[in-house]
Amino acid sequence: MNRYFIFLIPVAVIAIFWAMSRYEAKGRHDPTRKSFFERNGPVLGLVFIGLVAFWALFLVVLPYLYMVQESFHPRLPPLKRGGPEDFLTSEQYRSFFVEPSSGHWNVTHMAAFLFSIVASVAVTALNFAICYPLAYYMAQAGTAQKVRLLMLGLIVPYWVNEVLRAFALRLLMASKGLINQAMMGLGLIDTPIDFLGTDTGLYVGLSYAYLLVMIFPLYNAIESLDKNQIEAARDLGAPWWRIHKEVVMPYAKPGIASGCTMVFMLSAGSLAAPQFLGGPNTLWFTSIVYDFFFQGFNWPRGAAYAFILLTACIFFVMAMLRLFKVGLGETIR
Repeated sequence: MNRYFIFLIPVAVIAIFWAMSRYEAKGRHDPTRKSFFERNGPVLGLVFIGLVAFWALFLVVLPYLYMVQESFHPRLPPLKRGGPEDFLTSEQYRSFFVEPSSGHWNVTHMAAFLFSIVASVAVTALNFAICYPLAYYMAQAGTAQKVRLLMLGLIVPYWVNEVLRAFALRLLMASKGLINQAMMGLGLIDTPIDFLGTDTGLYVGLSYAYLLVMIFPLYNAIESLDKNQIEAARDLGAPWWRIHKEVVMPYAKPGIASGCTMVFMLSAGSLAAPQFLGGPNTLWFTSIVYDFFFQGFNWPRGAAYAFILLTACIFFVMAMLRLFKVGLGETIR
């Protein structure tokens, strides 16, 4: 029954937050401000609430809650679930550190986890280095026509599925791919470069996959910056790097935090790009989680590993927001 009890948790959480919002609304009542239903009408208001509630509950909250609950159970056949052998245990989390079959440290999985986190940080930094100049040009320097063309050029490739884009990059970066053949034809290299074996293809693929996720928050933040502030700094003799360091970047901090947070989370949880563009010795953590779910059919251990990754990513993001003194609410405006 504890598996089905998880479905009651969202109802309790919603009730608590609804009561808190009602209490706060009574304490801070503003007669000049219209309520949600007064602005949207009863029918449209109920539609909005229903759609958001359905999306949040059935596509976000319940899957994660069920995953957490499943991670505290042993691996059992479906017929034995709910029986005397089904009990709460932390065995699946211990298996991340100690391999159950051998009793030794699970170096392989811990190394894959650490590599995924470090590589996601590198991809986030690379993505920011690429997108910041583009976002600044579109928001402050480019003409309207050039911005539209550049925006169209950025969006059109994303009409293609992510798996197809990753496979296309693999064809480009293979030993006999277009890039190596072109460089050898021009006489720049004598032997093909192993882009995939050195994980270069992985970093390029992840950076390319989440380019728009970084550039749009940066563009929205920088676009609202008054150009007079930049001109004033330039008139006072500030060099270009100081203008960006002390004027543009502090103002665009919420956009930077939002873009970096989304790119990091999506990179750490990516599956297609590591599968297609990773080298023969590259083991991405989400590939391990996928194998537990769909190859080994060990759902409790896969759920435990997924929750470990989710928790680590959340702690890392919150630490970075605290380090850069940016509130979580600022990143989602």
